[in-house]
Amino acid sequence: MPVSPSFRTFIVDQLSRVVPQLRARGMFGGVGIYAGQRFFALIADDTLYFKVDDANRPEFERLGMRPFQPYGEGGEVMQYYQVPAELLEDPEALRPWAEKAIAVAANKRKGKRE
Repeated sequence: MPVSPSFRTFIVDQLSRVVPQLRARGMFGGVGIYAGQRFFALIADDTLYFKVDDANRPEFERLGMRPFQPYGEGGEVMQYYQVPAELLEDPEALRPWAEKAIAVAANKRKGKRE
């Protein structure tokens, strides 16, 4: 899951334009991305993934995006999907996708407290 320094810098720069309190933290060879305390995205193998649930997953699937599978094809599927590459160049196009992923992360946190 290595992440090149240039890709990490690019993604953090793009997301920081549209996500408040953005921070990135190295984890397991990849990068975890937070909006405040909400873990909503990750970078692995120079690919950005956003957190999904039933509300936003269909948008990713409709565009043929793949889920994050840290152990390869046939392995466990995580609740993160690849972000379409064309969104990475356009922070305003990226904004609603990021906001939905942050909302999913917020809903997951609420569920853990109950």
